[in-house]
Amino acid sequence: MFLLKNIWLILFILWGFPLTFYRSRFRKIVYQTDKWTINIKPYFVKELKGLFGTIYPDNLNYLKFRNFYRFYLIIYLLLFASYLTFSQNSNMNKIKIGSSIPTFSLPDQNGNLFDINSVVGKKNLVIYFYPKDDSPGCTKEACSFRDQFEVFKEADALIIGISGQSVESHKDFAEKHRLSFTLLSDEGDKIRKQFGVPTNLLGLLPGRVTYIADKTGKVIYVFNSQTQAARHVDEALRILKELK
Repeated sequence: MFLLKNIWLILFILWGFPLTFYRSRFRKIVYQTDKWTINIKPYFVKELKGLFGTIYPDNLNYLKFRNFYRFYLIIYLLLFASYLTFSQNSNMNKIKIGSSIPTFSLPDQNGNLFDINSVVGKKNLVIYFYPKDDSPGCTKEACSFRDQFEVFKEADALIIGISGQSVESHKDFAEKHRLSFTLLSDEGDKIRKQFGVPTNLLGLLPGRVTYIADKTGKVIYVFNSQTQAARHVDEALRILKELK
């Protein structure tokens, strides 16, 4: 499961090793030095000229490492292009403004099965996907939702947090921080994928996205920010106030 979820990151790392090696050897030849520090110096003009041209035509070592560097760089760029294409295609059907909240059921932090159809059409919905229980950013976000719980209640809105940890993890997280709203366990990230929640760091870090839906079940706002955890709450309240 880990390998499949992080396949692009693994490919980039594996292919990056030989690319880094041949680039280092190439730079040392181009800049005529044996010092490893050449690899961290911001010299690029001569490297690019040597890579795409021929500055030492009689140096067989230079020609050999130039060709290796070219080969590994081309494959690396093709991998990156494939990753971008795959990511774009996988998000073509993602939930966005105007979409209907899809049907799903997940266990909550108490082990009870929560069916989204039981609240669609009855409540405004604030559904937020977060990376991990009890991490600094996720704790800040959850506690911000907790502190504004009564304000959301006045707006007739239901808060639902979703992440891939277990029911037990969610229960510990909720009890530790006195969370008064629903946390759903999406082990395997099936619902995260159903919503088309993007990932960060080449798939290594699950995205942090909040969806606001009105009482018809239509999504009226989407906020995506990995780093501005508390702002998810502010944005949700701002949109709900506009509904009144």
